[in-house]
Amino acid sequence: MYAVVGCTECGSMWLLSDARRSKTATCPRCQRTHQTKKLRRFIETEDREAARQARAALLAKQHGDSEAFAETAHITEMEQLVEESGIDDAEYLEGSGLDASEVEAAGERVTQGRSSSSNRLDVVKDALREGDRPTEDEVAAYAAERGVDGEKATDLLEKLARRGEVSESRGRYRLL
Repeated sequence: MYAVVGCTECGSMWLLSDARRSKTATCPRCQRTHQTKKLRRFIETEDREAARQARAALLAKQHGDSEAFAETAHITEMEQLVEESGIDDAEYLEGSGLDASEVEAAGERVTQGRSSSSNRLDVVKDALREGDRPTEDEVAAYAAERGVDGEKATDLLEKLARRGEVSESRGRYRLL
């Protein structure tokens, strides 16, 4: 069930889904909370698209644009027209002087290069999670295998220890 309801504070109208189940609703414009049973219902329908169209008609009437609204297409038709009227990404890139296939390949390289360990800090933390109380050298080696400079990994390990996120005992580290 969908209802077009109106705020008593600011006059805003919005769609309320499952209007009978929820006890309160918040106005999207002024953020006032209303009891749903006390909200004015302009229309109630089972069809979401019909409720959207009714809200659009009510807003047009409220602003004195009923004639213009009557001449426009249904809201779902308008969405389709907007979707069809634009150009796709490849056309846009080509029109901007860029090679769309190269842009796509660069995007794939970036996303493939990212794993759960996409930055240096994550790599160091992963080394601590995966290792059994690894040493500084083991963390540095793990990081180096994943493209992080071992010296930078060691620096990050020290910073984590100073912040209290990592503990060190007898040269072995663990994540807290």
